[in-house]
Amino acid sequence: MIINTGQRTDIPAFYSRWFANRLREGSVCVRNPFNPSQVSRYRLDPSVVDAIGFCTKNPSPMFVYMDLLKDYGQYWYVTITPYGHDIEPNVPDKHRLLDDFRRLSDIVGIDAIGWRYDPIFISDKYSMDYHLRAFEKMTAELDGYTRTAVISFIDLYPKVRRNFPEAREVPKEQRLFLGKAFIDMAAAHGMTVRPCAEGDELAGYGADCGGCMRISDYEKAIGKRLNAPKKKGARAECACYLSCDIGAYNTCRHLCRYCYANAEPEKVLQRSRLHDPDSPFLIGNYMDGDIIHDVPQVSWIEEQENLI
Repeated sequence: MIINTGQRTDIPAFYSRWFANRLREGSVCVRNPFNPSQVSRYRLDPSVVDAIGFCTKNPSPMFVYMDLLKDYGQYWYVTITPYGHDIEPNVPDKHRLLDDFRRLSDIVGIDAIGWRYDPIFISDKYSMDYHLRAFEKMTAELDGYTRTAVISFIDLYPKVRRNFPEAREVPKEQRLFLGKAFIDMAAAHGMTVRPCAEGDELAGYGADCGGCMRISDYEKAIGKRLNAPKKKGARAECACYLSCDIGAYNTCRHLCRYCYANAEPEKVLQRSRLHDPDSPFLIGNYMDGDIIHDVPQVSWIEEQENLI
């Protein structure tokens, strides 16, 4: 099976010690965000966990714990955008992130890491020309360290409208112009652009519009075939294979203004104070009335179907 860590928060950036403790203990508990008394408990054991998916804006706090992951398959997405602290208040310096990306790629391998340049929005400061220059520079910096560049354009979810009221949707004409330019730049540096939940409007220019976190990506990363159960994407427009996320909403302290998973910054900081790195839960601990469900887990690896 596959464990995901990045749909709700950034575990490598802010909760790496907790995650390392969970790997040592061999289990993790996750509250249902819509029914908190319902708790799923997962075993963290490479005999049943074929791969762990990460999505982070800062992988470096995990570097000291990478030995704990050596027996697990892995796939990492590292998000590096061109925005400043006015948009991403607590994201590290982008030059350092590019260095960290290259270091992580050397550890896990080029087929187990992708770059996310998203979400894209346009403003007076972050203009079309600004994005073109930034994307070209970053693709050059990451040449040879990944084959995948994921892009998406900002979606104005209710939480985004509240925390980033001046944000505007990117018109189709601008999406197509930037998308085509990014596809050409990425190709020049050995990367394929994958739009995230953007339909197929860029397919004609050479984009791979089949999803950005597919079973085939995990298979390529671990070099084995996976007989994975059928599963729908997280959203109707999403073709990715996302399940078993062990994070919690309203806990990511990057406080990016475009984030769909965070409420107001005050709530995020309040919830984060409830974190205990020794707890089986990311936030809080066991409570009276908890109903614990030990999730059935099996390996999906087809032993006779190794990839070359």
